[in-house]
Amino acid sequence: MLRFLTAGESHGKSLSVIVEGLPASLPVSEDYIERHMARRQVGYGRGGRMQIEKDRAEILAGVRHGLTLGSPISLNIINRDFLTGKGPDGVPWTEEMSVAPSDVPFEPIVHVRPGHADTPGVVKYMQSDARNILERSSARESAARVAAGALAQRFLEEFGIEVHGHVLCIGGVHASRPETVDWEALEEVPYHRENPGGSKCAAVRCADPDAAERMIAEIDAAREAGDSVGGIIEMVATGLPIGLGSHIQWDRKLTTKLAGAVMSMNAVKGVEFGAGFSQADLRGSQVHDVVKPMNEWEMGTDESWLRPWSRRTNNSGGLEGGMTTGEPLVVRAIVKPIATIINGLETVDLTTGGFVDRAHFERSDITFVPTCAVIGEAMVALVLADAMLEKFGGDHLDETRRNLQAYLATAGPRA
Repeated sequence: MLRFLTAGESHGKSLSVIVEGLPASLPVSEDYIERHMARRQVGYGRGGRMQIEKDRAEILAGVRHGLTLGSPISLNIINRDFLTGKGPDGVPWTEEMSVAPSDVPFEPIVHVRPGHADTPGVVKYMQSDARNILERSSARESAARVAAGALAQRFLEEFGIEVHGHVLCIGGVHASRPETVDWEALEEVPYHRENPGGSKCAAVRCADPDAAERMIAEIDAAREAGDSVGGIIEMVATGLPIGLGSHIQWDRKLTTKLAGAVMSMNAVKGVEFGAGFSQADLRGSQVHDVVKPMNEWEMGTDESWLRPWSRRTNNSGGLEGGMTTGEPLVVRAIVKPIATIINGLETVDLTTGGFVDRAHFERSDITFVPTCAVIGEAMVALVLADAMLEKFGGDHLDETRRNLQAYLATAGPRA
């Protein structure tokens, strides 16, 4: 079983991650993890925090001479803002977020923010300062998830499995859905106001150039209005063997695990697979993915060993009965607009219970939909890596590989 835990606050000393369950002798490096973390930090509409942090995960345990040991892997990500920055009340974060008691006076946050964890959090944990809630509920925690997800993606790469994310909508601007996506093009140097020569597609992680330009304009308009915008992201996983997951119990279904993982991301309010909600308007004959007979499948191709059963369509998004079909896995998520907005909404004072005309505001993004596509990759990769290990096991990478190959040898016609 692959599992991970994160710890740390948005403006605390650091974020910590423990990843347990990866087999021994998987090649990993801090540079590989850093490349994935850098992708999380770019995207048009991001705020000032991204100019401060240069995220890098230090491997503290579980790796020796570039190879995993099979023991838990411990990662640490320094928050540079803690060392150099100050809070909105002017108090340095080293004092504001000090572990030890501090004599430096600071302003508690009492104007709770609609759309955040502030209000239910202060009630549940009996707090009088919303900072004790918002520091952990902040999307800054996603840096730790991406670091953990990078390890999962490194594992999946050993089996030819790739996970990619892109943006389909920002602020009501919808992209045309391409038949294929040039994933490398979305990793080019992105456009921003200080670098007008960069790629607009990479800036919003959208493969449709016309839509990308209109998305950027919509983000600019929201910035001018002191507001925020949401959107839709899509994650696609290819190279998966047929039969990951299970139909046996509700909590063993891959659909259950994927939906929970993606829904756990900040601001995600809905998840769908394949054709998703549009299937409600169609008849079964228009929806279900017909299985091709063997003579329609080119058995000499590179993927013939991986999925001897092929489909004429992929409306299911690569999942049937909670298990992979061998087709590309497609999961989509709706991301609401960021709750922290420049022109804060009306709210109440936590101390008096009285009305105030504007909620607390700290530095914030206009949108982080492109970033969510990268976080979504990490969460999907973590679930798929766990599913691979559940199915094929292995305390050493070679053992997992042998088990997969033995299984695939049985995947064709029963005769």
